Amino acid sequence: MSEVDLESEQYERHREAGEILSTVRSETIERVEIGASHLEIAEFAEDRIRELGGAPGFPVNISIDEEAAHGTPAPGDTETFGEEVVNLDFGVHVDGWLADSAITVDLTGDHADLVAASQDGLEAAIDRAGPGVQTGELGAAIQDAIEGHGYNPVVNLSGHGLGHWTQHTTPSIPNRAIDDTPTLEVGDVVAIEPFATDGSGKVSEGGKQQIYSLEDPQTVRNRSARQVLEEIEERFRTLPFAVRWIEQPRAEMALRRLEMQDVVHGYPVLSEREGCLVSQAEHTIIVTPDGCEVTTR
Repeated sequence: MSEVDLESEQYERHREAGEILSTVRSETIERVEIGASHLEIAEFAEDRIRELGGAPGFPVNISIDEEAAHGTPAPGDTETFGEEVVNLDFGVHVDGWLADSAITVDLTGDHADLVAASQDGLEAAIDRAGPGVQTGELGAAIQDAIEGHGYNPVVNLSGHGLGHWTQHTTPSIPNRAIDDTPTLEVGDVVAIEPFATDGSGKVSEGGKQQIYSLEDPQTVRNRSARQVLEEIEERFRTLPFAVRWIEQPRAEMALRRLEMQDVVHGYPVLSEREGCLVSQAEHTIIVTPDGCEVTTR
């Protein structure tokens, strides 16, 4: 592999996105309390990202109890937080260069060890990360840490690489030990994303869906669907977006039409199959010659 300039504009933008994300994450979790509005929390975080000079890399995910990912408020959502386990997942981009981080807030006061399990899995993987390390070794570190708390890793979710205007790219970072996996290289930018559960360790798709991304731009005849597609291409490119971000009228109907034509891809909420609790922790790293740099501390 040729030498990688980790001080190039690309990596500076990744770092800038990470700094913005860290600030917004800290400010947002201070506002998550029983009775607070899901929509107000999401909009606070997304607006704050913009105020600090970035843009949301994807809608703020607010996933409750057995939900693991892809929950975000619908337009006009009136849901509020109760005594629940809350997973918050944030994405920020600067000129398309991304940072991704997640944290769990326990509003029950009863599940500190479940929260610690995913967090310790994340830290164990970060400690192991570096050039020449197989991604399955990170998975083994995650699995050992989570099982050490008496929980199971969610094995059909994984961390991922971050590309330019691309939220999920290679390499995949498993949450369990796997042999013969890709090797990390200097310059890789990856999001390590452990999930811990007191259930089976697998998630499945639910019915709720408020997040989409552009899949296959093509000619669209329906006028309202075409207007929504033009807005998506101009504002979000290939990054995920929320229904509530679309400014065109009848957005949900237009998006369903676009999904039926495979123009956009929908992200249903993912939930633990047995209805058990899930915690999540995530940081973005840049692989360096002597280990890694965490951009989202």
